[in-house]
Amino acid sequence: MKYLILLGVVFGLIWWIKLSRPASTDKQSSGNSEGPQNMLRCAHCGLHLPANEAVMSRNTAYCSEAHRALAES
Repeated sequence: MKYLILLGVVFGLIWWIKLSRPASTDKQSSGNSEGPQNMLRCAHCGLHLPANEAVMSRNTAYCSEAHRALAES
């Protein structure tokens, strides 16, 4: 019986601590409020990366300037 009381006190303390903390939202912690993005494949190496990080040239996506230069030469 004493273990049940102790367990109840521990869970009560954990619940009280969680309620006393300010709640953080997912948008604040992720840093990206745009939501899901399209993934593009590098035409040179095949790496998949978000569309906003891709280097575009002639309607083709590359993961870096170096791969764009290698593919065009």
